[in-house]
Amino acid sequence: MSPPSGSLILALNSGSSSLKITLYSRRTPSPNLPNDAPAVDLVLSASISDISAPPAKFKLKGTTAAKSGSLEGSSVSKEESVDSIKDHASAFDYFLRCLEEEASIKQEDIEYICHRIVHGGNFAKPVVITKESYEDIEHLTDLAPLHNGAALSVIQVCIDKLPHAKSIAYFDTTFHRPMPVHIASVALDQEIAKKKGLKKYGFHGLSYGFILRSVAKFLGKPTEQLNLIVLHLGSGASACAIKAGQSLDTSMGLTPVSGLPGATRSGAIDPSLIFHYTNRAGKITHKPSAAVPVDVTVAEDILNRHAGWKVLTGTTDFGLIAERAELEDTDEGVAERNVYRLAFELFVDRILNYVGAYYLKLGGQVDALVFAGGIGEKSVPLREAIARKVRCLGFEVLDEKNNADVGESKGTVVSISVPDTEKSGPGAGGRSKQILVCHTDEQFEMANDCALDRSRW
Repeated sequence: MSPPSGSLILALNSGSSSLKITLYSRRTPSPNLPNDAPAVDLVLSASISDISAPPAKFKLKGTTAAKSGSLEGSSVSKEESVDSIKDHASAFDYFLRCLEEEASIKQEDIEYICHRIVHGGNFAKPVVITKESYEDIEHLTDLAPLHNGAALSVIQVCIDKLPHAKSIAYFDTTFHRPMPVHIASVALDQEIAKKKGLKKYGFHGLSYGFILRSVAKFLGKPTEQLNLIVLHLGSGASACAIKAGQSLDTSMGLTPVSGLPGATRSGAIDPSLIFHYTNRAGKITHKPSAAVPVDVTVAEDILNRHAGWKVLTGTTDFGLIAERAELEDTDEGVAERNVYRLAFELFVDRILNYVGAYYLKLGGQVDALVFAGGIGEKSVPLREAIARKVRCLGFEVLDEKNNADVGESKGTVVSISVPDTEKSGPGAGGRSKQILVCHTDEQFEMANDCALDRSRW
């Protein structure tokens, strides 16, 4: 981490019960730097978790501003529980106080604030937050209830506390705009669908953009020549097929609840299932008098917050789920008596549905299967389980690489593949198919883009 030396850019990532904050210093542009060199340097990072279940946990790590007469700042580290943090707004307000008190960085030195907005509707590029754009984003909150509302509350604090800094909204949906119309469309009356904006938007776009560039650099190929199947696996999980450097298809749809299951999300289910799941709603077709109507808000709340492996197992910790899944037991009936095994196998099964479909959509011409997100980066058993199933497609994992440390200290992208010269499966001798782990960084993706945009400086 470097002491702040240039214009400061703050990148914010609001989760349903968390807030990630990273401060960067813009590098002075130089013709001597390679084209793919980062445009920003990391100054410090902070995270606030358990916002909805106080006391919130606050962490801060980085470098203080250089003191007068000194070329180097000193390191700063802080970790504590904070009772006064009750929501995202108070979490960000607490960070601002620590920024000056702990890191000696003045708020007025922040020039831009980049906000990750999960649902951007039809926004085609990042936008400066104005009254009009704020209201447009606010109208989309119902489509991403776990994230957009939290992000908007932080934006409001930024406008109030840092009026000199420009807030820029970066949208997860933008990356997926190149999707072919037949993939993005739904099989409903198109006049109504277009009027209401009902289509597949896709999410985790900032992550996929970072992964695409990072993997291209790792493999030494231009992004426009790259075909990838990317698995962003975390408490929110999705898959994406990237063809010639652009999104071809992705698992999430109109809202993030579609596609893969997550910590509290159901993932894709039969659309009518929710009516049968709720109390007496299933009787609406044959006994209307006994039925209880299900409000859309109630249905979405169940599918977003009261589903996923938390409901299956009682925990959102996938590491604990894998640990208790009795994976060494090969009996096919284990999942019937072990809820952790059920959750694990269900997740693997749903992931494979997308890997197989995307492999066909890419015509078998796939450069890499990429694992990312907290679970993708950390869960050795999950990567192993998926790798076993995709070996028939030419992907082959090397156990010693998969079991080894693949943390960020090993690089942004780490290969866990068997070297091509040692492959013996169906992919031997064909197009090189790598299995990679990528440490994605949505905050960096926003800040780096902001720093590279000459119109802003």
